[in-house]
Amino acid sequence: MGTGMRSRSTRLRTVRRCAAIAAIAALMCSAAWSQSECKKPVYLTLDTGHMEVAPLIAETLRKHQIKVTFFAANEPTKTGDGTLGGHWAPWWRERGEEGHSFASHTFDHVYWRADLDSGANGAQFLVQPSAGTQAGKKMHYSAAQYCAQLKASATRLSALTGQPTLPVFRAPGGKTSPALLAAARTCGFAHVGWADAGFLGDELPSDKFSNQALLAKALRDIRSGDILMAHLGIWSRKDPWAPAVLEPLIVGLKERGFCFATLRSHPNYRAWIAAHPS
Repeated sequence: MGTGMRSRSTRLRTVRRCAAIAAIAALMCSAAWSQSECKKPVYLTLDTGHMEVAPLIAETLRKHQIKVTFFAANEPTKTGDGTLGGHWAPWWRERGEEGHSFASHTFDHVYWRADLDSGANGAQFLVQPSAGTQAGKKMHYSAAQYCAQLKASATRLSALTGQPTLPVFRAPGGKTSPALLAAARTCGFAHVGWADAGFLGDELPSDKFSNQALLAKALRDIRSGDILMAHLGIWSRKDPWAPAVLEPLIVGLKERGFCFATLRSHPNYRAWIAAHPS
């Protein structure tokens, strides 16, 4: 090949490289622009459950480029050895690679039932795990024992996802007391509930609350800044929510100008998360 041919070939390769770089930069700028221009964020959160719909949920989130926050406990599943067991480890690793956020739901899905009289060791609580070796039993927990539950879930999630967990948690059923919240904050966890309109209803009986009715209500009532809550499968609901509602909900909210973000950017938690790195 002559000098002129080599020169033209080199120039052509350089032009193609520059064009490819420009295209990538344009996509990156477009994504950054769309994020900065979104004025109506909502925060979809997903608590663990029986996991049967977890693959479908993951596919839907990936299809629509949605990032969510997962709250996880080691709950019983329809397949495998628990939501945080080895069977579901690849599923969690993939969610970590996709850039979702993760937080504790207590390890044994421990429900707060009541505050007890504080003793010499501080706050005491009546609790009832729904998973683990003590499932169904009412127990007395110290603040330290409750904190151990929060930390066990966070530690396991971080190992599974390869990502640091957020210093926030969701109490099972959203059931708390001021004393419980104060105890959790002393060990680095702020509580996250959900908006009234953000209760998506996937745990309600389907004979009384149809998927179409739940979808219509959500699309009508959700407002900017709302935290939304659903599950990775609910045992008691006969007509599963996620296959019928999740995708049309995402599409419908986007059509109304909403965008989706994780709790990492929520104005109520941003400063706490920055001050309590995992």
